[in-house]
Amino acid sequence: MREAYHVELEQLAVNLAAMSVQVADAMERATRALLDVDLSLAEQVISDDAKVDDARANCEEQAYALLALQAPVATDLRTVLAAIHAAESLERMGDLALHVAKAARRRHPDPVLPEAVRPYFAEMGEVAVKLARSTEQVIKTKDVEAAKTLESDDDQVDDIHRHLFTVLMDREWPHGVAAAVDVTLLGRFYERYADHAVSVAKRMIFVVTGKMPGYGSDDDI
Repeated sequence: MREAYHVELEQLAVNLAAMSVQVADAMERATRALLDVDLSLAEQVISDDAKVDDARANCEEQAYALLALQAPVATDLRTVLAAIHAAESLERMGDLALHVAKAARRRHPDPVLPEAVRPYFAEMGEVAVKLARSTEQVIKTKDVEAAKTLESDDDQVDDIHRHLFTVLMDREWPHGVAAAVDVTLLGRFYERYADHAVSVAKRMIFVVTGKMPGYGSDDDI
């Protein structure tokens, strides 16, 4: 009986890691759709979002069943509670990739991004996807030191996000209000995506150590 219980706990981690892959792929495709003005990729991200939602629901159902039927304690309890929070953060990451894809679709066949800011979004997209793929490994390995390194990548996204405001506030900004609004919202989507990846990593640190590092940003989208 206890062996089956631990198999279920391991399966919960496997499912969370698979969610990380889903949201990494989603943001990678959404960024390509944004930069390449690729409608088919944008549509793929939009249609696949339901799979991320289903994965969250499955993880939560499994976690609540473990709580109700097995009454886990200590590390096992932390694992189940962390899984519930992590599934929520991962689902939000999927939603943020969805928002990027919808922006690309809304402006098609015109590009969303002025040429001047494209390199910033290419870099934010690359770092965001790296964070999600690192999250997958942290979930699998529960490597505390690897989890801690995600914050430095998150700082990189934060720096680019802040710099975008400098670009937008420049009196010489020639692209109008609509483009400024698009850039502001898209920058926020990437910044929040990165924050949620760090939040998942912190949950894994909590599983191992019993302590939640800092008070990371878990706000709604």
